[in-house]
Amino acid sequence: MPASRSVPALILAASIALIGGALYFQYIIGLKPCELCLAERWPYYLAIAAAILAFASPNAASWFTGLCVLLFLGGTGLAAYHVGVEQHWIAGPTACTGSSAIAAAKTPDELRAILEYSPTRCDEVQWSLFGISLAGWNLLASLGLLVFTSLGLRGIVKEGKP
Repeated sequence: MPASRSVPALILAASIALIGGALYFQYIIGLKPCELCLAERWPYYLAIAAAILAFASPNAASWFTGLCVLLFLGGTGLAAYHVGVEQHWIAGPTACTGSSAIAAAKTPDELRAILEYSPTRCDEVQWSLFGISLAGWNLLASLGLLVFTSLGLRGIVKEGKP
C-alpha cells in the first residue's frame, strides 16, 4: 500500500484508538477528565477529520499528513505541559489547580456556587500504570505519532504526491 494511503489509515486508526481509550477511562472506569485532559483530545479529533479528508482526496495526502504533523506537535506540547503540571514542575491553569476563584467571589451566593463546583484538578494524578500517568502515556502516544507522521510525510513526498 502506498504511503499516501497507509499513513492516513494508521493516523485514523491510532487516533480513534486513543480517543476510544480516553472515553473508556471516562465512561467505563469513571475517571473525570480535567480541563487539560479534554484539551489534549482535540488534536486526535482533528487528526481523525484530516485522515478522513486524506482518503476523500488522496492527491492531497501530503497536505493532510502535514496538518497531522502540526496537530501532533501541538498535542505533544500540551501533553508535556500537563505532565509538568501534574509533577508540579510548572504552574497549571488556575481553573483546575488553584482556588483563586474563591478570592474573587463577591457575594455569599457566588462563594457557595464556587464551593459546590469542584472541577477535576489538573495537578493531581488520577490513574497511572508503571508510574506513568494518563497524561504521560498521552505524551508518549503524541510523540510517537509525531515521529510517525513526520516520517510518513517524508514517504508521501518521495512518492511525489501533492
